[in-house]
Amino acid sequence: MTLPDRPIAPRSKSFSRPIAVAVSLALVASHWIAATSPAQAQRRGGGPPVVRDAEIEQLLRDYTQPILKAAGLARQNIQVVIINSRAFNAFVADGRRIFINAGTIMEADTPNQVIGVLAHETAHISGGHLSRLREQLRAATTQSIIALILGAGAMVAAGRSGGSTGQVGMAALSAPQAAIQNNLLAYVRSQEDAADRGGVRYLNATGQSAKGMYETFKRLADQILYASSHIDPYMQSHPLPAERVRALEGLAKSSPHWGKKDSPALQARHDLARAKLYGFIDPRQGVARRYPISDNSLAARYARAIAMYRFGNVPGGIQQIDTLIQAQPENPYFHELKGQALLEAGRPADAIAPLRRAVQLAPNPALIQIMLGQALLASNNKAYADEAVRLLETASRREPESPEAFEQMALAYGRKGDLARADLASAQASFARGDLRTARALAGRAKSRFPVGSPGWVKADDIATYKPPVAPRRR
Repeated sequence: MTLPDRPIAPRSKSFSRPIAVAVSLALVASHWIAATSPAQAQRRGGGPPVVRDAEIEQLLRDYTQPILKAAGLARQNIQVVIINSRAFNAFVADGRRIFINAGTIMEADTPNQVIGVLAHETAHISGGHLSRLREQLRAATTQSIIALILGAGAMVAAGRSGGSTGQVGMAALSAPQAAIQNNLLAYVRSQEDAADRGGVRYLNATGQSAKGMYETFKRLADQILYASSHIDPYMQSHPLPAERVRALEGLAKSSPHWGKKDSPALQARHDLARAKLYGFIDPRQGVARRYPISDNSLAARYARAIAMYRFGNVPGGIQQIDTLIQAQPENPYFHELKGQALLEAGRPADAIAPLRRAVQLAPNPALIQIMLGQALLASNNKAYADEAVRLLETASRREPESPEAFEQMALAYGRKGDLARADLASAQASFARGDLRTARALAGRAKSRFPVGSPGWVKADDIATYKPPVAPRRR
């Protein structure tokens, strides 16, 4: 698992950015956010702190695939992005990604609860809510949009602190702008109701219970019940919690699958994913409280092994990981964890064997291939350079937005003395991080090393001449 940032796309300084931010913020404001303390992660490139993990991402793919198929979105290559935050939240900000906080997975007792959240977010995408919301924003002037962003941000902050969003919103906006805001939030409220109904419909179509979806929203409604009693219902981005929960309860209980439970195998994978997040994100004392030594379950041992090596006891952590491998020798992610612990402990040569085994066993091993490539290069064995290049080329095709893959590839080509491809990979890494100035400079240098018109030259030229799209200015 890695906790550093991975920028989702290069940031544009074009005129369209305020609209994009307004859409994103309005949608974020339209979801209940539990007031829990966020996990700390290093932020690079200005993007959100993103968690990358092969095991958890595969689990979320397995959660979403049936839902996306039922929604007619199976061919849209929609990704689920995990944000390193302990808050219980999920949202969509475009038609290609569902963002889900790590806290949503950590707090969900069952797979069905997470699946219900994902079904709701899928309904936002399939319903075209994002494009329709942009239409709503196009009716506002630039100044109104900027004010709308500030007002929405103030309302979110007030909602978290239990304050009156009506008072804060009115303080942030003038009367005409407040009218725009009221119209927008009313539109979002209707979208939320439609997303609830769409989510239940997709769950029914896939033979899954909507109970988890109901349980999730009921719990969050209870958490903000006191705050909601002081909020003008027309200044909320959702219907009043009681109203929404009652409507959702009726829909969910009318399903023939209401009482259906998750399979034991899926529940076991969910428990391991939660344990992994707790082990990597929580402090040592938090892991010990949640998974005491008296708990001998596989998930508890997983969390404790992670915490043990994270907080300095690498030999003890490795020993615990070995017991996990003995229990499930075909689990790729236990082998991956052992390799990661050894690599981070400065033992890259020892990390190679478990990482190779993890790559063999994992269904989508791109992230593990990147780590294996890193271990091969860090071992300083020149005989591994070609293997590292092959692995990283494969991984970069599957993970074209991963700067880590291109960084390691640049190092591998440098070891081989292939400076043209090393420069190109460095340019691709900078581009993936959103550092367009550095990317263009490195791409220009790569062009000078490649034969004109060669595939490498064309790739470098694409980066060197790239210009962010600029939306036409509306008057």
